[in-house]
Amino acid sequence: MSTLYVDRKGMTLRWSDGALELRAEGEPLRRVPGALLTRVVLRADTQLNSSTLAALADAGIGLLALGGRGGQRVAHLLGAPANDTHARIAQCQRVADEPWATAWSRQVVRAKLNAQLRLLQHAQQERADLRKPLTDAQATLRHVIGRLPQAQDRGSVRGLEGAGAAAYFRGYQTLFAPALGFEARRRRPPPDPVNACLSLGYTLLQAQAEQACWAAGLDPMVGFLHTPTHGRASLACDLVEPWRARIDFWVWQQFRSRELRPEHFGQDGAGACLMGKAARAYFYQAINPLQRRCAVALRRHARLAARALANAAELPDDGGWGDDGLDADGAVALGGDISTDTLSDANQATEYGRAQLASVPSYTEPTA
Repeated sequence: MSTLYVDRKGMTLRWSDGALELRAEGEPLRRVPGALLTRVVLRADTQLNSSTLAALADAGIGLLALGGRGGQRVAHLLGAPANDTHARIAQCQRVADEPWATAWSRQVVRAKLNAQLRLLQHAQQERADLRKPLTDAQATLRHVIGRLPQAQDRGSVRGLEGAGAAAYFRGYQTLFAPALGFEARRRRPPPDPVNACLSLGYTLLQAQAEQACWAAGLDPMVGFLHTPTHGRASLACDLVEPWRARIDFWVWQQFRSRELRPEHFGQDGAGACLMGKAARAYFYQAINPLQRRCAVALRRHARLAARALANAAELPDDGGWGDDGLDADGAVALGGDISTDTLSDANQATEYGRAQLASVPSYTEPTA
């Protein structure tokens, strides 16, 4: 199961006999069996009719439309929902249950901070010259993790998360060459190539989490760490937090290997950093292996959350965010060993993306 990225203007998509057909100027270019797809991402102007949209939803295939020069998300088709409403009813009831929601929030943030800590530990092994900033960031993360059990409400948990994030990015930003201009995490708009890649990676991850919530019978808008807010898929935000470090690691590897370089990016008049077409072609193909692994684990954890909610059960000690890397079902646990699983993802992605650059797929707009 994989993601189809469409980044060529004037394409037409049509569902026919269980497959998605891609056409340009009426001529067929490619036919992708629906059984191989989990979602479709549209980056350029694309035409498709209501029958195709309905068929994608019926097949459980999500559709994400990115618009604007910066590729902001503008629409998301989630696919068919689960039929059982018990988990969704319980989910809405638990939002006001402060002890339960606080326990959930502590577990999500602990998994996130542990993943960030492992990334910095691996980075220190690779970059002995950065020992001081990386060691300082790790010390702060350990201190914050140690204080999490004492957090008595969600506000306290969010405060600790913020302190951990600030320390983490102080260490993380030192991994990148000064020429990239990455000094801190900024997203609206992303001012430099690293922030642009992080934002796009997080957007794709968020869409996967929303689709996982919907398929598990949960409402993506009703979260616990991220409380319900107008226009935000709060539960999906909860689920992606422990996975952000995987995107961070992958982005670091792409710039470290120089698969992505400053010349692949430009600036618009508002100061936003824009990814060029060649970089997008590489990015979408290279990140696919990691995206597939993330999708498996997000679906697993959404199902675990739905089961706990529907049964009015207490959360397990680890909340489903295991630390063992791979569980018995082959799903990557949110606390997995970043120095093995994620490094393998990054290497596979780099090799796959490099091969794709040599022969850009027909649905990607050729570069000048």
